[in-house]
Amino acid sequence: MTAERSKVVIVGAGFGGLTAAQSLAWAPVDVTIIDRHNYHYFQPLLYQVATAALSPADIAWPIRGILRRQTNATVLLANVTGIDADVRIIHAGTVTVPYDYLVLATGATHSYFGHPEWAPIAPGLKQIEDATAIRRKILLAFEHAELTDDYAEQRRLLTFVVVGGGPTGVEMAGAIAEVAHHALPSEFRRIDTHAARVILIEAGPRLLPTFPEDLSAYAHEALERMGVEVRTQARVTNCDQDGVSLEETRIEAGTVIWAAGVVASPAAEWLGVDHDRAGRVKVEPNLTVPGRPEIFVIGDTASAVDAAGRAAPGIAPAAKQMGRYVAHVIASRVENRTSPGPFRYRHQGDLATVGRKAAVVKLNSIHLTGFIGWLFWGIAHVYFLIGLRNRAVVAFSWLWNYLTYQRGARLIVDSPDNQKMARDEKVRPLPTSVEASRGPGRDQPRSDRVDWR
Repeated sequence: MTAERSKVVIVGAGFGGLTAAQSLAWAPVDVTIIDRHNYHYFQPLLYQVATAALSPADIAWPIRGILRRQTNATVLLANVTGIDADVRIIHAGTVTVPYDYLVLATGATHSYFGHPEWAPIAPGLKQIEDATAIRRKILLAFEHAELTDDYAEQRRLLTFVVVGGGPTGVEMAGAIAEVAHHALPSEFRRIDTHAARVILIEAGPRLLPTFPEDLSAYAHEALERMGVEVRTQARVTNCDQDGVSLEETRIEAGTVIWAAGVVASPAAEWLGVDHDRAGRVKVEPNLTVPGRPEIFVIGDTASAVDAAGRAAPGIAPAAKQMGRYVAHVIASRVENRTSPGPFRYRHQGDLATVGRKAAVVKLNSIHLTGFIGWLFWGIAHVYFLIGLRNRAVVAFSWLWNYLTYQRGARLIVDSPDNQKMARDEKVRPLPTSVEASRGPGRDQPRSDRVDWR
């Protein structure tokens, strides 16, 4: 009689969860992957969806399609609501899923540092839905500015504030500046998109704090050359519909984007275990939950510290390394082999793009900037995409954008809450007189248009 195969349940099909599932392809186990989306997406390029350089389908793939040839894998579209660790059951809505081994790779979401009311005003960038919502918000700002003859309102609408000077914030600020200064100027008649202000706010003393100081300084200078206003050692004290307040000043803005912090999923709450300030589960050296050797936590959900006290960062390479390691541990246990030693994160480098022909790259002692850094960044990201089609589409889109300055994914898709133009009470009707209809810059040289900076 054949022994029953062990059941491995993986919650979350991000980088860590998907890597763990694929690494168990040849193990004598049955793998179930549960995710609330039916797709896996390449999170490092979400900002390019948000700024209309790429479409969502360019960076996302159906989970079932990725695992279609893995016969021991089953995919469930469900939202996990709790875990009963004593009887080894997962609750996902009306469904319960038993497990012998559980891998939690549920990721992280935005942290507003005790101000959840800021979330609707200053959206973050963690999901495909976030990216399309931010894209809509950015593009509508220009459309609304085109409709009004109130210069003060135009100035507010064309002010974009990005909070957080890490890689996401730097990349987002640079991309918005490129949209305003290169992609849109020839398409609007009543406003000068060159006059748009992009302000990047960082609470710390410098941008990209995890990068070496020379690369941080280069990113700062490159952004300022692109027209981005960089404000370091500036802390946001309030966000509202009209802008943000800092400790010593106020910025009226039509669009605020949050890239300042993350908090882990409620996995620690589900398990009732110890966690750090960001909500990440404090795991053992083999990434298991203390007292629960059958439960593993990986990726942004885990607070993993090595023997030297160094924490694994919340980035894709770390999550993938954790996924492969956990799959090795599970396979070793099932096959009665010696389990590997403690998990050790191997840092492969840091990359961030600043804008057109500008990026920063750190590979051990090698530092790259400018066009060479940008080229390396692009090749690396195309390489890690899934599928030949997506690699070809993204590479061609970037080449087209580079040659033409155009962004082909500028679609404003209304959400149910956006059927009516946002803030229509502040957008005045178009002027009716011939003189007024010309507006700022109509039938005038661009150099005569209003510059609010």
